[in-house]
Amino acid sequence: MRAKTPSESRTIMTDLVLPSETNPLNNLFGGELLARMDRAASISARRHSRRITVTASVNHVAFNRAVPLGSVVTVEAAVSRAFKTSMEIFIDVWIEDRFTGERTKANEAIYTFVAVDDTGKPTEVPPLEPKTDLEKERFAAALRRKQLSLVLAGKLKPSDATELKALFLS
Repeated sequence: MRAKTPSESRTIMTDLVLPSETNPLNNLFGGELLARMDRAASISARRHSRRITVTASVNHVAFNRAVPLGSVVTVEAAVSRAFKTSMEIFIDVWIEDRFTGERTKANEAIYTFVAVDDTGKPTEVPPLEPKTDLEKERFAAALRRKQLSLVLAGKLKPSDATELKALFLS
């Protein structure tokens, strides 16, 4: 299976925040943003695997900045690491100043998707080959996050978490 780059899975979705999508403070509902991020991540996972993909977990979400009514919001997603059947998707959320056009990072998230066949059985995905410094950084961090998740779930012994040991014992 040919390795793919993160840029091959890059998905960019831009939309306007409408009144029906906001809370009483006139900011985008968190759940609405989660849904937008899930859709973008799903497309990225599908582009990487060329399979049906399902959300396995939402590993991290940071709501660092409110997204006000009327904002132009852009969700950018790309595969940050591919494992055997799963893919970690890193998502950046940007808002655009309506007067200057300047983009500001508002939020970020990390989702995990699994590729499945037509019967819903997990299926292998292509490896990922990061190119840029940021892609390489996210690629390396993805293995640490996966090992931590497996340790916390009791599926990996802490002594076998090589990447985590390297962080704390170097």
